[in-house]
Amino acid sequence: SKPDIPFKGERGYVEDIIRINAVDMEWDIGMSVHEPVDPSKIARDADGKKIGVFLLHGGSGDFKTMHKRADLMAKKLGYKVISMSYPGRHAFHTPDRTWPGRNVTAYDHHKYSLEVRTPIWLRGEHITRDQYDIIKDHGQRPRYGIRTLAKAKPGTTFYYRMAGWPMAFEKGGIEAMNKHFPEDEFSIYVHGHSTGGPFTMMLSQRVPNIRGILAIENSSFGYIYRAQAAWGGQLGKIEGFTRVEDEEILLPSRSDPFDELYIRSWRDSARYKGPELLGQEGAEALMRLPMVMEEILDNWGDTQRYASFKAEYVVTHGIEDSLRQAAEVTAQRMDLGKEETEELVDRYIGLTRELKGRGVKPVPPVMFQITAHSRDHSREVYEEVVIPMFREMRPAPKVSLTQFDLGTHGYMSGEHVEGVPFGVGPAVFQQWDDAIKGGYFQ
Repeated sequence: SKPDIPFKGERGYVEDIIRINAVDMEWDIGMSVHEPVDPSKIARDADGKKIGVFLLHGGSGDFKTMHKRADLMAKKLGYKVISMSYPGRHAFHTPDRTWPGRNVTAYDHHKYSLEVRTPIWLRGEHITRDQYDIIKDHGQRPRYGIRTLAKAKPGTTFYYRMAGWPMAFEKGGIEAMNKHFPEDEFSIYVHGHSTGGPFTMMLSQRVPNIRGILAIENSSFGYIYRAQAAWGGQLGKIEGFTRVEDEEILLPSRSDPFDELYIRSWRDSARYKGPELLGQEGAEALMRLPMVMEEILDNWGDTQRYASFKAEYVVTHGIEDSLRQAAEVTAQRMDLGKEETEELVDRYIGLTRELKGRGVKPVPPVMFQITAHSRDHSREVYEEVVIPMFREMRPAPKVSLTQFDLGTHGYMSGEHVEGVPFGVGPAVFQQWDDAIKGGYFQ
């Protein structure tokens, strides 16, 4: 094993919070910075530049979700690493940045209503219960079960924040990298796990010194992931088994409105655990279903220390109608004219696909990696949908695909990897290191 490199911060990182202005609203963006104490110990890539890695979490997590990865890369490989929370996901209101209590924070059994955890987009700002209605959605039961949604009321702060956050995400990511990875010093390599992937793809053309995309279990640009999800009827596929063909179960492409916040539950653990066990153990796993459900419910627990809400589908699934509506609501709030409104609409929709045109930075090289038992990232969907769509880009970026013989979507877990506490993660990072220093991304 490699010796540890001493790095900054009593907690193994230094927190940074930046305040930005996007679409005439202020936003606070939180992140952790992981770097060697001695700047001369920062590793260098094939071009002799310092290596900076920008991490985005997936699903309903926050910056802490990526800390095992960041620690390994800083401590063992000598990278400088940023782990950034999505807008609204940083727990500014607690000293250790852990979300307290449950994500469903109160029940009123007489009115059959709930109070739920909501994003904190600005320190000191709180979304009150009167700014949203609770909806129970049955439309995607084959994948999610019954979903709980907080639907923002028009004209509220919640409504305008839900319309504006995509622009804050774009600007926050750019400013974080500009601050911590100066162009004359660093080459940047970006990784967004799962839901984070479409955002690192988007940012890859907007920051000049991003040299490569490190895409382990990483969704692609929104319009590509929309096609990827449609290929499996929103249900995905597990290695060694055929796709679901029952028309009663298959789902259409997503059409989530911009103003709905999804409140996650144990069902989100179940929708991964079931397919993963199918791949690992086969149908026999169903014979101990009560035990599996107990494990899922125990894992979810009585408290949720990560954000456990989600609003990013409009970008990650390329839902252009909803992005247009969000842009138009934002433009109306800003009192923009017709031409400026259409320009803003184009910016919103442009978050879901590669930039094109003269003088535009091309999509940098992409290193795709997938695990053995991932429902949404099967080898077949990459070979039949994802990689062909990248090859249609002009210019087409360099793309590679590696599939590991072990592992699940949360690739840092130790399940079915004997003696390795971080799943396939160390092997993933070693492949990154070899590629970065060996010139793959040049």
